[in-house]
Amino acid sequence: MLTSQAVRDHLPVVRRYARALTGSQASGDSYVTAALEALTADPGLIGDQTSVRVGMFRVFSKIWNSVPVNAGREPVNPNPADRRLSQIGAMPRQAFLLVSLEGFSEEDAAKILDVSVGELRALIDECGKEIASQIATNILIIEDEALIAMDLQSLVENLGHEVQGIASTRAEAVALAKNKNIGLILADIQLADGSSGVDAVNDLLATFEVPVIFITAYPERFLTGLRPEPAFLITKPYQPAMVSAVISQALFFERNAHKSQSRAVG
Repeated sequence: MLTSQAVRDHLPVVRRYARALTGSQASGDSYVTAALEALTADPGLIGDQTSVRVGMFRVFSKIWNSVPVNAGREPVNPNPADRRLSQIGAMPRQAFLLVSLEGFSEEDAAKILDVSVGELRALIDECGKEIASQIATNILIIEDEALIAMDLQSLVENLGHEVQGIASTRAEAVALAKNKNIGLILADIQLADGSSGVDAVNDLLATFEVPVIFITAYPERFLTGLRPEPAFLITKPYQPAMVSAVISQALFFERNAHKSQSRAVG
């Protein structure tokens, strides 16, 4: 049953999503208001088979996608800080934000956008390629399983990035990174010789600062010991669309964070 308290509980995250999608809080709030008015008139829009959070995002998305101008590549009143994201098509942009920013599962994000999970993954892949075309970078892969390393290499190169090397141990990772311009690290946690991918990453981050994504079958090991912050975590077995989304998230938001810091210092 939809209650006013349930709506209030989820309103801040819907506003955050609307802000990221439209490019400005004022524009985003106008769509949020329209969604709230629709829910007030018909609380049954959320339905009995979905959570209030998913339902609210679904109603918001239906209203957003019903406005013809939003089908274009430029959101209403875009903020300059969001210019890169604003250049991405509306549906890929939504898929990316729902999974990467709001943390929805692929199933829930697909339900919100009224597409299949396969279609959602294709949208995320498209978004990843478009972001990579704007901020392509050099990637170091730290992975001791050859087939997984090759799969990750193919995935990131298909997105438009360049792999600078593949390391299977902590020592190899440190050696490979020397004299390389690394922009992102993909790392397993348990490596071939018993060394730690977390330790390897900490060694590297002592000399340069880049986003890190851990891809591991042992996520619990990431929660103990000294680990780099912030870092992203993907659990094996992974979906390629999820890797694509997290790479895009790490690069896009890391780049915007540096812009914000530069403006603050200036």
